[in-house]
Amino acid sequence: MIRDPLWDNEYKRMEHLEHKTIKVAFFADILIRDFDGAIKTMYQLIDRIPPEGFEYLFFCGTPPKHSFPHKVVKVPAITIPLNISYKAALPRLAKIRLWFALSKFEPDVIHISTPSPLGFFALDYAKKRGIPVLSVYHTHFISYMRYYFKYVPFLIRPAESLIKKWYLKFYNACTLVYVPTRQIIDELVSFGIEKKRLKLWQRGLDTALFNPSKRDRSFMKKLTGNDYPCILFASRLVWEKNLETLFDIYDLVRAKGWKVNFVIAGNGVAEAEARERMKDAVFTGFIDHRKLATLYASCDVFIFPSISETYGNVVVEAMACGCVPVIARGGGSQSLVDNGQNGFLCEPNQAEDYIIHIQRLLEDEELRRKMQSAGYRSVGDLSWESLANVYFNDLKSLSRFDPPKITDREERLFSSDFSKAEITLK
Repeated sequence: MIRDPLWDNEYKRMEHLEHKTIKVAFFADILIRDFDGAIKTMYQLIDRIPPEGFEYLFFCGTPPKHSFPHKVVKVPAITIPLNISYKAALPRLAKIRLWFALSKFEPDVIHISTPSPLGFFALDYAKKRGIPVLSVYHTHFISYMRYYFKYVPFLIRPAESLIKKWYLKFYNACTLVYVPTRQIIDELVSFGIEKKRLKLWQRGLDTALFNPSKRDRSFMKKLTGNDYPCILFASRLVWEKNLETLFDIYDLVRAKGWKVNFVIAGNGVAEAEARERMKDAVFTGFIDHRKLATLYASCDVFIFPSISETYGNVVVEAMACGCVPVIARGGGSQSLVDNGQNGFLCEPNQAEDYIIHIQRLLEDEELRRKMQSAGYRSVGDLSWESLANVYFNDLKSLSRFDPPKITDREERLFSSDFSKAEITLK
């Protein structure tokens, strides 16, 4: 049999790629564990990085506070005026140092967590070097504008238009973008983002942690001082979670004189005002996952008026624990609830709509149990292990990707876009 030397060479090259260590440069503004839902998702991947076959170098503005087994390159960062709990990395202040670190590391794939100035810097480097880029669509920034500019509403539409242009420049330059729901995929495509770049990649769930067996009535009695039914809101206390509607729901509950506990789990920049507006509510502050699982399983109804979610981790966590969701018909989280089957969807800003469904669940134990069972079944197949396997397999595929080099004109245009984006986002 005559062997083709060209085939032999290609076979050897593919065999080498199959066994080589894949180097991934990972860019995230913040790497503090459990800071928010997006970072919790990142750590589901970070904690599962295989001990062999992958090497990571992390670039971030706010580094981990805990022991971290990977190399980290610190990037200068500043607090964002519209959200003082968040710091944005500014790579331009350390551009030469970052380029040197990247050139020395020689990444095969670049993972970008968000289209921030740091994200655009990484994208610029990737495009100039012909390196494939994977990004995860974590945050639905466009939905935040109505909250950030609520006192200057004439700026909302221009801000949303700017965000759409920002999305187009960023996501249409990525090789692969993970999106958690089909609804968000459709919305991104409507903005002009190419569908071929978008891949449905939902969120996983640790059902060993989040399940009905965590129910503990003594825990709730100690927390509330009584045995009344409990209505739970669990999330960061920031305005983009539609807290104004949460306040309205609380006011209606109190006006009706219901003997229930209104429990608020989480902290954030709006916590002081939330405590002032809901004086009789039980505030837990920030709690870890184990206590949160107990809280979900021990409460009766979960309310979530946010329409700014890309996915809504808290909704599936609540359902897994048997806490029936009554949530807004808006954002990515609405796709998690089959209305009338495993929860209820409400008009986002109409507190009366939430009240109707909360009352039904509190008064009809059979309905509540039916929805609890349906909710648990609907999230039972979500697995971080399978999602992580998809991610690492995609990295392997991308590491073999050989994109066409850009022209000098494209490079000048892209560099110009990057500069404008970074200035805009400061």
